Amino acid sequence: MRSSDFDILVIPGLGGSGPGHWQSRWVAKLSTARQVEQDDWHNPRLENWTARIVSAVAAAQRPVLLIAHSLGVTAVVHAAPRLPEGVVRGAFLVAPPADSVLVEAAGPGFRPLPQAPLPFPSVLVASRDDPYAPYEESEEISYAWGSRLLDAGEAGHLNIESGHGPWPEGLMSLAGFLKQL
Repeated sequence: MRSSDFDILVIPGLGGSGPGHWQSRWVAKLSTARQVEQDDWHNPRLENWTARIVSAVAAAQRPVLLIAHSLGVTAVVHAAPRLPEGVVRGAFLVAPPADSVLVEAAGPGFRPLPQAPLPFPSVLVASRDDPYAPYEESEEISYAWGSRLLDAGEAGHLNIESGHGPWPEGLMSLAGFLKQL
């Protein structure tokens, strides 16, 4: 499938994705992409974040592709059991934080990190030197979720601070994932 065949829902992490972040750039570049907005990017509440994801998926006009980063991945995984069956065709999950980091970043509400397999195909992109998730934990969670693990090498948290503004390698990986859907 092509990106234009989907309603692409982009779910940022804590603090949102500023104008230079790869997620914001992808929303501007991909014609059917839009960001799932949250009321408060800096003081996240799991119920609010998951409700916004569920609502955005329910409003979709085409099959849905989810693209999430960091705490947005955690919100997607928590929302997955509440999503309408068969609407989400895939999820591109980038740099989810480790369970131990969730309390520091978002409070106890986002824990524990769900361990159930996702009801749709997914790719989990993990960095070998992500300060918020040891690679081994990302590897374990990818198996639990049934996600294909994509090793990004030493790429930090795959955000602006780690030098990933446009992140063309990520866009190429997304294109490869779309071909499998």
